Amino acid sequence: MGSAAPRSASVLLLLLLLRRAEQPRGAELTFELPDNAKQCFHEEVEQGVKFSLDYQVITGGHYDVDCYVEDPQGNTIYRETKKQYDSFTYRAEVKGVYQFCFSNEFSTFSHKTVYFDFQVGDEPPILPDMGNRVTALTQCPNASPTPLPPLRAPV
Repeated sequence: MGSAAPRSASVLLLLLLLRRAEQPRGAELTFELPDNAKQCFHEEVEQGVKFSLDYQVITGGHYDVDCYVEDPQGNTIYRETKKQYDSFTYRAEVKGVYQFCFSNEFSTFSHKTVYFDFQVGDEPPILPDMGNRVTALTQCPNASPTPLPPLRAPV
C-alpha cells in the first residue's frame, strides 16, 4: 500500500515534464559587444522544431552588427552583415546544438549593446480552436449593410 503514493507522484512528475516539453521555450538577453569582438550562444533544438531569432542593436557606433546562425554540422543557415536589426525563423532539419553569433569584429573603436530574443517551438494559440472562431475582425467586411462611399482626396 505504501508504493501507491510514490508511484502516483512519479506519474504526476512525468506528466508535468511532458507538458513542459511541449511548451515553447526561449531567452531574451541584452549584452554588451566590445569592439573587435564576437559573442556566440548555443541552443539544443530537436529535429522538425521551429526556432526564431530577433535582434536589435540598441546603442553604439552605427547601430550595426554581423550575425550568423550555424546548424549542428557547422553549415551557415543565416548570415547578415552590418545590420541594425533583423528576424530569422527556421525549422530544424537535424537535431543538435545550433549556434548563433554576433560579431563586432569590423569595428575598432565602438562597442555595441545588442538585444536578442531566441524562441524555440511553436507558440500555441491563445484560445483552443482559434482558427475556426468568428471574431470581430472576421465580421468587419460584412458589418455594413450598404457599401461605404469612397474616400475623398485631401483638400
